[in-house]
Amino acid sequence: MAADQGIRIADDGVAEVSMTDARANLTQLIRDVRYGGRSAAFTERGARSAYVVPADFYKQALEDRALAAAVVRLLEEMPDELQRDALARDLARYRREFAHET
Repeated sequence: MAADQGIRIADDGVAEVSMTDARANLTQLIRDVRYGGRSAAFTERGARSAYVVPADFYKQALEDRALAAAVVRLLEEMPDELQRDALARDLARYRREFAHET
């Protein structure tokens, strides 16, 4: 993406475009997200206000959110004395599972 189009790449690798320049750059921005795998953000007064992310990123975020909610529910149902041991055991299991996925 060219800087002269109103799209700039931030230090964290996210493509940014101001809301003022968004309309003129929307097609290119979406193509870069879809095919380039790069996230993008719309900015207002220099602050990010909304993101465009690849579909796989969004799907994974939903799965991660559901998993986190399940862990919280599990912990809330346990007696306090068991929570510490159960959390440590679950975190170790999640770490092993995550290592095998990546």
